[in-house]
Amino acid sequence: MTDLLADSLDRALESAFTRRIPQSAQAQMRYLVKQLKGTRAAAQALGVSQRTVERYVAGRLKRPRKDLRARLEGEVKKRWQPQVRAKARRRAASCDGLVVSTRARFGFTAAPGTTDDARVRDITQALPPQWAERLFTAREQGADERQLQQIAADGLAQMYFRANDSRARGLGVEFTDVEHIRIDL
Repeated sequence: MTDLLADSLDRALESAFTRRIPQSAQAQMRYLVKQLKGTRAAAQALGVSQRTVERYVAGRLKRPRKDLRARLEGEVKKRWQPQVRAKARRRAASCDGLVVSTRARFGFTAAPGTTDDARVRDITQALPPQWAERLFTAREQGADERQLQQIAADGLAQMYFRANDSRARGLGVEFTDVEHIRIDL
């Protein structure tokens, strides 16, 4: 299973960046070496030899393979502008909340006599700050995709299907077959 929700949370925080990440492989490698305090740690993070890292830093290698390029960019993005990322997270978790746009299969557990057949729905729903906090905290604590989807399903159940608990009390929502998901701050 791909980490659609986890990746979407990361992209949402990256949208708050105020500057672009370094563009060249050399600049990205230098940044990563500086952040990890050495070429050995950078090599371990990227899964390459220490000598390869040193060649990129010195400018002797310039164009990484596609897989190394993706890993390098991912490692740099993880560490880029941590204060801006933290500020965006705090703002979403304290006052703004977030917006979830998804196309997924939703099924229900409800009172007898009601329809509970699962069907694919396109939903765009604002979730209040407490749901943003739960999602970001779970992501930081290493929650897997299934756990993140359960938190999102609970938030969508409360805000979309139960209208902030003003109707359909006790309605349980099942969130499966996620085709796409996008989170915006």
